[in-house]
Amino acid sequence: MKKALVIAAVAALATTPAFAHAHLIKATPAADSTVTAAPTALVLDFSEGVQIAFTGVAVTGPDKAAVTTGTPTVSSDGKELTVPLNAPLATGTYAVAWHALAADGHKSTGTYAFTVK
Repeated sequence: MKKALVIAAVAALATTPAFAHAHLIKATPAADSTVTAAPTALVLDFSEGVQIAFTGVAVTGPDKAAVTTGTPTVSSDGKELTVPLNAPLATGTYAVAWHALAADGHKSTGTYAFTVK
């Protein structure tokens, strides 16, 4: 009986769907990059589709002040998040903190920086 329960448990685990997190796979401007033209938007590409209502970014400027962003949009496949920047970025280093809720309900977060010359 015990052996049958172990086999049943292993079989159940083998058929459990894999849950994935929405990992950031690419950002524009790229992480740790230096750009000569200030971006007008941030574009974040994720490994999985994200739920727009629970996904976003916070941008902090060189003076540690928050950068005002517009309403984010997501691509039709849910994997590309575009966040407009409401004002031109001055020269300096910017920090981006993002959070995402994947379509399967898993949360992920991360940070990166880029510099405007």
